[in-house]
Amino acid sequence: MNKTSKEQLVAELTEKMKEAKAAFVADYRGISVEQANRLRGELYKAGVEYRVVKNTLLKRAIAGTANECLGTYLAGPTSVTIAIGDPVAPAKALSDFAKTTDKFELKGGVLDGKLLSAADIKALADLPSREVLLAKMLGSLNAPASNFVGVLAAIPRSLVLALAAVRDQKAAA
Repeated sequence: MNKTSKEQLVAELTEKMKEAKAAFVADYRGISVEQANRLRGELYKAGVEYRVVKNTLLKRAIAGTANECLGTYLAGPTSVTIAIGDPVAPAKALSDFAKTTDKFELKGGVLDGKLLSAADIKALADLPSREVLLAKMLGSLNAPASNFVGVLAAIPRSLVLALAAVRDQKAAA
């Protein structure tokens, strides 16, 4: 790459890293082209960008951003996954790929400016999706109202049962 294309790449990466909610770095050494393309496809479905970038260019791109702490993981061959939206989906894709491919190793990442280890990324991958969490929260919010309705419905029902028992008792006598 010549100097101008490197500067353009750094500028592009800087903009993406400023917008990024999360970024993950991994050691891709030893994976085949077919495996790399499969990973790119999975990450594309998750709506994130996966790139192999020189460490020096990535260090320049993250300088001055909230993701600057990511520089501690930039040693050796490095691939970066930039997530602008939901960080759970790419974490799941990367974690699953690391489980199935023994040569692919997660180094770490950053989420909202906080440094993540490889174990933290795996824990993030085990979280349910945003939709599932929202559904659980909505169910929790709805529970007191539905319980209150059940209690209110039980009062007339118990009165009717008591009157029916009195009627049956008088009819038997």
